[in-house]
Amino acid sequence: MSYNNLFYHIIFRTKKNQKTLSLTHSDELYKYIWGIINRKDCFLFRINGIEDHIHMLVSIHPTIAVADFVRDIKRSSSIMLKMEKGFEKFKGWGGGYCSLSYSINEKEKIYNYIKNQREHHKTVSFKEELEEIVKEARFDFDQRFWDDV
Repeated sequence: MSYNNLFYHIIFRTKKNQKTLSLTHSDELYKYIWGIINRKDCFLFRINGIEDHIHMLVSIHPTIAVADFVRDIKRSSSIMLKMEKGFEKFKGWGGGYCSLSYSINEKEKIYNYIKNQREHHKTVSFKEELEEIVKEARFDFDQRFWDDV
C-alpha cells in the first residue's frame, strides 16, 4: 500500500495575458477542468481565477508528472473554450505555468487564497501576484517567463 499527500497550487494564464476568460461563464470552464482532473484519478480541492489566469489546488496521482497534468488540462480546456459560447475572445493558454507543492498543514491557507481570487485582484495585478508567489517560494522572478506569450 502507498500513502501520498501531494498538494499542488497550479497557476496558468491566457495567451498574452489577455482578459479572455468570462467570469460570467467561468463555472462551465471550472466544471470542465474538474472533469479532466477527475478522469485522471486526481482531486481538485479548489479552482478560481479572473479573466487572464486561473489557480487550482489539486492532488495529483503520483504516477502522473505535473507537466503532463498541466499540459493535458491546457490542451483539452483550450479546445473547449474555443467552441464554447461566452469565450469567443479566447485565443489559447500562455506558455508555461507555476506549480508549487504544499504540506497538508498549508492546504487550508492555499484553499482560501484561491477561493478569494476575485477579491484579491481588485487591488493586486496578476503580475504583482505572481512575482510575490515566486518570491515567497524563493525563486527569482524571470521576466522572460512573463514575456513568453
